Amino acid sequence: MDITSGIRYIGVDDHDIDLFEGQYAVEHGMAYNSYVVIDEKIAVMDSVEARFGDAWLAKLEAALEGRAPDYIIIHHMEPDHSANITRFMEKYPAAVAVGTAKAFQLLEQFYGEGYADRRLAVKDGDTLPLGERELAFVTAPMVHWPEVMMTYVARDRALFSADAFGKFGANDYDDPEGWACEARRYYFGIVGKYGAQVQAVLKKLAGKDIAVICPLHGPVLTDDIGYYLDTYNTWSSYGVETDGVAICYTSVYGHTKQAALALAEKLRALGCPKVAVSDLARDDLHECQEDAFRYGKLVLASTTYDAGVFPIMQNFITHLAEHNYQNRTVGFIENGSWAPAAAKTMKALLEGCKNIAFTDTTVTLRSAADAGTDAALDALAKELMA
Repeated sequence: MDITSGIRYIGVDDHDIDLFEGQYAVEHGMAYNSYVVIDEKIAVMDSVEARFGDAWLAKLEAALEGRAPDYIIIHHMEPDHSANITRFMEKYPAAVAVGTAKAFQLLEQFYGEGYADRRLAVKDGDTLPLGERELAFVTAPMVHWPEVMMTYVARDRALFSADAFGKFGANDYDDPEGWACEARRYYFGIVGKYGAQVQAVLKKLAGKDIAVICPLHGPVLTDDIGYYLDTYNTWSSYGVETDGVAICYTSVYGHTKQAALALAEKLRALGCPKVAVSDLARDDLHECQEDAFRYGKLVLASTTYDAGVFPIMQNFITHLAEHNYQNRTVGFIENGSWAPAAAKTMKALLEGCKNIAFTDTTVTLRSAADAGTDAALDALAKELMA
């Protein structure tokens, strides 16, 4: 598939995978993207996951049309992109591997070969001429590994963005939700901790005329590039993407769930533009995390458990904190039949997060809701809508 007159797509789709990186559910598969930049010299942009080596090499050979590649550019060393570099280097013995110094260290750690006599270590701002095209390298450390870099090709106005701007799902799956939903879950699950590093690379890219983004996962992006850049700016600065409230609950016998659902109805009645309710025990953890980062306000509802908080809720809050959750308003619903402690515990788990404002109202149930619970839910709903 031609992306531009000089860039061809040679990636593969994986429909056998169930969990990406061993934890993210990918019902609609995964794409491992690779590209070829063809000029007087030829650069291959990354390889693919190990199981697809034969298919990838066949696609590469077809794209080369009898020529031999001069370079393989290593943007990211995770094995879903690097696993076939050694096969490539064996098949094309004149080719040179190009990457950061850290990439070659990881290459040797993973595959036992650093290609000391066939490698070109590059730094931020370095360039590599191919003919009419020149590859300009932009280092992106910790987006989301230390060796990561991106490549800009001015001739095609194309950015090879490594894992940035990627999404879950195979490319032959027509996602009815478009790019943002699975790109958001992907970003906040995988890259979200490194907002400052994403902000740094966005600043480096600010002066470049970009018409095409070629990520290592998900579709090639060509329409309204400003939307993707702006969205990444919002995500990486931990801004509010959508006005609304996320309510995430755990419930043992259903009473805490009833309170969470009642709050949701009260918020809708007050005109809240979006209320997203999640059962942390049954819904996908990373979908719930996505909602917590998407909306400006979050309500955590949990039973008290062993004088603390329900374990699934503790795990969820830990995930948020580990991914730099910040700049949000958080409210609490707690349930405790004899010694309610969930709200105190949840608040303590969040106190290390930056710029978290806690609501004045905390709703406390003692076993089941009563008239006082309803009044407290009213007060919490009005405070969240203020």
